[in-house]
Amino acid sequence: MTKNETSWKRRHFLQGSLIGAGTVISSTSETTVAADAAADTPEITEEVDVLVVGGGTAGTIAAIQAGRLGAKTLLVERNSQLGGTMTTGGVAFPGLFDAWGKQIIAGIGWELVRESVELDEGELPDFAKVPQRHWHNQVYTNQFLYAILCEEKCAAAGVAIAYYEFPRSVTRVGERWQVDCVGFGTQRRVLCRQIVDCTGGAEVVGLLGYPRLREEERQPGSFLYMLGEAHEPGRNQIHRLYVHGADSSNSRTATAANLAGRRSILEKVRREKKRLMHLQPETGFRESYRIEGETMVTVHDYTSGRHFDDAISYAFYPVDLHTREGVKPAPLKPGVVPTIPLRALVPKGSRDLLVAGRCLGSDRLANSGLRVQASCMGMGQAAGAAAALAAGAGSTPLEVPLAELHATLREHGQIVPERA
Repeated sequence: MTKNETSWKRRHFLQGSLIGAGTVISSTSETTVAADAAADTPEITEEVDVLVVGGGTAGTIAAIQAGRLGAKTLLVERNSQLGGTMTTGGVAFPGLFDAWGKQIIAGIGWELVRESVELDEGELPDFAKVPQRHWHNQVYTNQFLYAILCEEKCAAAGVAIAYYEFPRSVTRVGERWQVDCVGFGTQRRVLCRQIVDCTGGAEVVGLLGYPRLREEERQPGSFLYMLGEAHEPGRNQIHRLYVHGADSSNSRTATAANLAGRRSILEKVRREKKRLMHLQPETGFRESYRIEGETMVTVHDYTSGRHFDDAISYAFYPVDLHTREGVKPAPLKPGVVPTIPLRALVPKGSRDLLVAGRCLGSDRLANSGLRVQASCMGMGQAAGAAAALAAGAGSTPLEVPLAELHATLREHGQIVPERA
């Protein structure tokens, strides 16, 4: 076990996870929510430049980038916090930001990760060292701090957040999108110039009827939990339950995955007679729908390190397909660093619409490496920048001059791929 792993398991995961496991509330503090003058108004209409749907690993970064570029930005998230797999899913050890002895992904995502580690007095890996195993350079973060820092940076960038809401319909009205969102006690009509779909399963793309791809059998999801001895809280490692057949395609299949996962964990608690010390609120899904992009990244593109002409970010991770038999990562050859093209973030035949995250245009094997968090952050920043620039110019994302997009990304800390 590495030093980082030991430190994280002891401090970052457990100390915030023991309520309900014998902990006594030792103090109470207070805060006050500002009054909402429109709290009793169920129907809201607003106009924005950029609407980001999905506040996970990619969407949070996309929204912050759009906001920092001056675009009026709304971030709609169906759950109660930002961060996605890093927070709600509990995979608070994102990778990979480095390859072959140097950092390849930076920008806003790295800014958030670095600050969350520093605030928690953790350690960052030394990217100058090439690890023996790829996961040795994953960065161990405090999932709770990360979620709050995401909100802080959204607020600083002028990004409005709408939790507990999701689009019900999307239609074209003149040169803008009309997106009708629904939440409990709220109906929100959003008029926007650009949409960035960061839902993980390209849900907005599906609502609009653009083609999506999905495998007959999806990779298993992971439910993260922790068991402990009755008198030794916080001593044991995190456990991962594979939820085979886990499918986030819709609310019904996601419900089924969560119910199956919790049922299995409860059986394990009874069988092993241990205390349940921590349980993430939902299954982490590896695979769902992918778009048919203007460009499709193939596994050959990925494993050969193809440099796309419109590359906007790097990616780095083994080909990592999980099955019922487990996972056997296929590492990339020394020196290979894949790139992600902008056109893979554009649904084929669409305009004023981008995606970011695991639903990018790619084949299944390429996607198994591209889906990890650092790569999704790089995609999110590029999509947010392209959407903001297009909204400001009254153009489509693919009409934004690539040189302008690259320059903007560099100004905001992104490492933009360059030809050797």
